[in-house]
Amino acid sequence: MSRPTARVLALLEILQSGGVHPIADLADRLGVDARTVRRYVDHLADLDVPVESVRGRYGGYRLARGYRIPPLMLTDDEALATLLGLMTVRRAGLSTTSATAADVATAKLRRVLPQPLGRRLDALLATAQFTTPTDDAAAGPGGRVLLTLAEAAWDRHPTEIWYCARDGRRSQRVLHPYGLVAHSGRWYAAGADSTSGEVRTFRVDRIEHVRVLSSSFDQPTDFDAQAHVLAGLAETPWTHDVSLRVQATHDHIRTRFPEGIAIVDEVRPTSQTHTQPEGSNEPSPDESWFRIRLRAERLEWIPPLLAALNRPFVVERPAELRGHIADLAQRLAQYASTNDGSR
Repeated sequence: MSRPTARVLALLEILQSGGVHPIADLADRLGVDARTVRRYVDHLADLDVPVESVRGRYGGYRLARGYRIPPLMLTDDEALATLLGLMTVRRAGLSTTSATAADVATAKLRRVLPQPLGRRLDALLATAQFTTPTDDAAAGPGGRVLLTLAEAAWDRHPTEIWYCARDGRRSQRVLHPYGLVAHSGRWYAAGADSTSGEVRTFRVDRIEHVRVLSSSFDQPTDFDAQAHVLAGLAETPWTHDVSLRVQATHDHIRTRFPEGIAIVDEVRPTSQTHTQPEGSNEPSPDESWFRIRLRAERLEWIPPLLAALNRPFVVERPAELRGHIADLAQRLAQYASTNDGSR
C-alpha cells in the first residue's frame, strides 16, 4: 500500500471495526511510523471524521461512539465508475485549485461503501498509475470560477472577468459564456468577448475573478463550443504557420494530426496535388487531398508524423520545413544502410 491516500482510507477502515487501536499497532498494520499515523488521523479530522484520542496505558485512537455511516448502495460497476471518474479528474489536471478536492471526495465515498467492495477499490487506489499525472494544483481552475461560468452559460447571463493573458497582461472584460470545454488537462470558456467584439476562447485557469451580471444574452443556435475551442487552439499564433496538403483519408490523417493540434479541410484537386512521387503507394478510391493547417513553435516533430502517414504530401509553408524533412530522410537512409549496430 504505497500511496498516502490508500493508507488514510485503510486507517479509516481499521477504526470502523470498533474499539481502541494503539498507535504502535496502527503503525505496524499500515507500514508507517507513529508520527505518520498521527498525520493520517489529522487528515481524517479534516474530512470531519470524529477520531478520538484515548490516553493511558491502553490508549490509542478510536472513532467517536455511535459514529457509523450506512453503506452506500452502489453496484461494483457503479462504484468503480465513480472512483475512476474522481481519479481521472485529479490526475488529468481538471480538478479545482484545491489539490485535495478529489482525494476528499474519494475518501467520503470510500467510507460509506460495503467492506468487501471497499477493499477492492483500496487495491485500485494503491496500484493504479497514470502515464501523465498532474500534481500541480495550479494547473486546474478554481472551482468557484468554473461553476460560476457554467451557471452563467446555462442561464445566459453575461460575466465580468479579470483575465491574465499568456504574456502576463491583465485585462477586465465582459464575456458572454457560450460553453465550457475540457481538453488536454485544461478547461476553456468560449463566448463573445466585449473587448475584441469577437467570439474567443479563454483558459479558465487564467481567469482570476468572475462576476455574473444581471442582464442576459442570446446565444447562436448552431454554436459548437468544442469545435470553436479546438480550432482556436490549432490556430494559436506560435512561431511557425504550417500548411500542408496530404492525399489520404480524413480518419488516417487524424491518427497523426488530431483535433486541437491541426485543422484538416478537404481541398479541390490541382495539377500539383495529382502528381505522384516515384515509388509512392497508389491512392485508394476513398482517399482525397486534404489541407493541414497548424501553428508550431518548433518544426522538428512534424516530419516524423508525415513519414508515419506514408501518403503523398506537398509542403505549402514554411519553406524551412522541407529542410527538416530532407534531414530526416537522410538520417533514415543512413540508418537503413548500416549492416549492424557495431562501429
